[in-house]
This record gives sequence, C-alpha cells and structure tokens, in this order.
Amino acid sequence: MSNQKQVVLQQAHGQLNKFLDKKQAALPSDFNETRFLQNCMTVLQDTKNIEKMKPVSIARTMLKGAFLGLDFFNGECYAIPYGNDLNFQTDWTGERKLALKYSREPIADIYAKTVHENDRFNAGVKDGKQYLHHEEAGFDQGEIIGAYAVADYVNGNIKYEKMSKKDIEGIRDNFSKAPGSKAWKHTFGEMCKKVVIRRLCKGIELEFENQEQKLAHEDGAGMEFEEDEGNKADEQSPFDAVDVDYENVEDDEPEDDFAKDVEDTIKESGE
Repeated sequence: MSNQKQVVLQQAHGQLNKFLDKKQAALPSDFNETRFLQNCMTVLQDTKNIEKMKPVSIARTMLKGAFLGLDFFNGECYAIPYGNDLNFQTDWTGERKLALKYSREPIADIYAKTVHENDRFNAGVKDGKQYLHHEEAGFDQGEIIGAYAVADYVNGNIKYEKMSKKDIEGIRDNFSKAPGSKAWKHTFGEMCKKVVIRRLCKGIELEFENQEQKLAHEDGAGMEFEEDEGNKADEQSPFDAVDVDYENVEDDEPEDDFAKDVEDTIKESGE
C-alpha cells in the first residue's frame, strides 16, 4: 500500500468515526458500528486510485449508508463517482431491505417474477384492492414479455408493479451504465426482476426513524436504475476513482454539507 493511499484511508476512517460518534442518535437501533467500519474499509482498500479522492467526501458518502443501515460491502448501496464527488446510491437489494423494515404498513415478503409469452397472466383492481394471477406454462414458457414485483402485506393485501419487456428495455437503454453488459445479454430475466422490484420499492411508503434517514434515502434513491450488475462481474469497485485534487482533512474541519443540511432541516421542522 502506497503512503498516499494509507494516509487517505486513515483520514477517511477517522473522519467517518467522527461523523458516527456525533450522529449516534440518528443511526438505526440495530446498527453494528464495528462491522460497518470493517466492511467500509475492506471496500476502500480494494478501490482503484482511492488515494486521489477526498477523505471527507468518502466519509460523507459512507455516513449516508450508515444512517440507513445499508452495507456497501454486500452491495446494498454504492458510492458512485460523478465529476469530483462520490454520490450515494442505493441498490435494489437495499431498497427491498428498507421496504421490509420501514414500510408504514408491515410487509411479509417482496418478490419478483418474469412473465413469458405462453404464461397466463392477469392483474388489476377489484373492490378497491389489487389482485394478480400468474400461471406459468411449465417448461415451454416461450420468450419473456414482461416482469412483475409483488409486496405481500401482513394484512393480506398486495401491492404490485408490472412492466412490459419494452418498458424494461427502455430503463436499460436510458439509465443503465452498461446496457450491453454480460448481465443484460446472458441473464436478462434476472435483470428484469431487479428493475421491476426497484420500481415497486420506490412506490412503498416508508416511515423512517429520523430525518437523517429520510434525507439519505431521498439522496440515494433518486435514479430509476443507476447501478448495473454487469459491472460487478468485471470486478469494478463502486468506488472507482475519478481525477480529483487531494485535500487534507484536519481534525477541526467543519462538518460536511449533508450533516449541516440535516441539522438545518430538523431546526426548521421544530420551529
């Protein structure tokens, strides 16, 4: 490990520690700080050109994952380079995790399936409630024509999202960073499920424990389909570096803009 890389990692770790200490009250009740820090540093150590990134920017992004209890190491969220900054982004697995944990109406399960041309599929609304029926055609299902995702609520109701193959391909072509990746070419069905389940989760009303979580989620769930799974097969880190000027972070550095925005929002809401 180069001296510069070691310095950046140490400063990012120290800055993140300070943020976590100061924001203990905003962290999830089941948050495991030791494991979170270990997983963050494991990801950062394997990140290409991490020595060119700003430690405070790294720590700021990781803090948002901490607020939501999402794990960068397990791919529940990412820190994605844009220009000179790292932007926080949730993965569909993170969205599912948050929906199961924070849905205003308790959810028992969330799942997704593909629909094929020989299947029988029917969905709609009856007596004010959504219903969905899918009968697979056995081993001769034919080509994929769409996909759907379902949230099974504890009270017996369901909420679903369905998308045609054309709709999914539109998301791929307009929002995926690698529309021609191996994942889209060779595991199209799985990618269809990921797109539709992410859209479903974005429509579920969540009730977070505090304002910091709410703002972090709004920041991370802004795009329809941001992170393409095909990049993982090529061992590209979600922290792949961009060219930024290195900047030292002193112990007395002012708190990051995100934390300031959170405090300002809380103050305004209390007035």
